[in-house]
Amino acid sequence: MQTRKLSHLILALTIAGAVMPAHALTQDELVAKLRAAGYAEISEVKSTAEGTTAKAMKNGKPVRLVIDSSGQVKERD
Repeated sequence: MQTRKLSHLILALTIAGAVMPAHALTQDELVAKLRAAGYAEISEVKSTAEGTTAKAMKNGKPVRLVIDSSGQVKERD
């Protein structure tokens, strides 16, 4: 019985680890990630209900970014 509970716990933790990031990015890590993706002049980094938001420049144009809890970067109008 203990082995079964333990195997269920291990399975649950494995699934949770695949769904949730190991840790949230620090602001410095986030800025580095955005720079590596081609964004410049990153400013106004804030935590909001929709995720972390920021303003930046890409290809000479201003963009508003939303970074979700999994680290996915999306440009918004």
